[in-house]
Amino acid sequence: MKQANAILSFTRITPLTNIFFNILMIALCLACLIPLILVVAVSFSAEQSLQQFGYRLLPRAFSLEGYAYLYKQKETILPAVGVSVFVTACGTALGVVLNSLMGYVLSRREYKLRKFFVWFVFIPMIFNGGLVASYFINTQLLRLRDTIWVLIVPLAVSSFHVILCKTFFRATIPDSLIESAKIDGASQLRIFFSIVFPLSLPVLATIGLFMSFAYWNDWFTAMLYIDSPHLYSLQAYLNRLLADINYLAQNAALLGVSQAQLLASMPKEAARMAIVVLAVLPIACAYPFFQRYFVSGLTIGAIKG
Repeated sequence: MKQANAILSFTRITPLTNIFFNILMIALCLACLIPLILVVAVSFSAEQSLQQFGYRLLPRAFSLEGYAYLYKQKETILPAVGVSVFVTACGTALGVVLNSLMGYVLSRREYKLRKFFVWFVFIPMIFNGGLVASYFINTQLLRLRDTIWVLIVPLAVSSFHVILCKTFFRATIPDSLIESAKIDGASQLRIFFSIVFPLSLPVLATIGLFMSFAYWNDWFTAMLYIDSPHLYSLQAYLNRLLADINYLAQNAALLGVSQAQLLASMPKEAARMAIVVLAVLPIACAYPFFQRYFVSGLTIGAIKG
């Protein structure tokens, strides 16, 4: 009883400390929300208002010029959205299966090569072969250059996700449950997909959320390996569109009179922020559906691992 009281007194937070932490968390939330609100406000602002008054949380002159500019590019933006959706869906599904399978195998203590493969997976999390090595593997060995699979395969397996799954399975799935399934004659694949997989929603949602963010926001892979415009993902296309806007803005003096006039009327700042909103909005809307499993998956793996 005395030990329990000592623990409670040690972990008790004073009202002043509680107020301090509440203020700190509110400040951190505002630091995250204000830039997002500013980006949305600028995307709905008129270009002349931005040039005159600068960035404001509330637009001085409401305008849809930035989104109208993106709408004119719909013939190329919509296919890019389709590529991003396909890559994100397929890559996340494939990655969840592969990472969880590897994590399950490494969590079984009876597996003889467990220690070797744990180090085999752990070392690349700290050291990697570099960009040149991965480029030659993806282009010369796997022959993935300028294919849709080059946007999926290189990001499908991550050492961090494998270790996270291993820790979760080791801490959460009882050995007695696995042994009882073996006694009933179930194979390892049957045990995994019928017993372990349904019980692992927290960690699967966690790595699924991480991977969906990675696939949706990936533009660097397309820049390295994709040449065909119809294989550009949304992020890669918007990055290229933004680079074109910057190029036109920096080289206005080299353009003809009609082109310069067109450049002057182009919504440069509003279009940039509209691009950001278009890229962030879909994945931001998906996050609340994974939040409950995401938090529980991280805490269980961290506390008991």
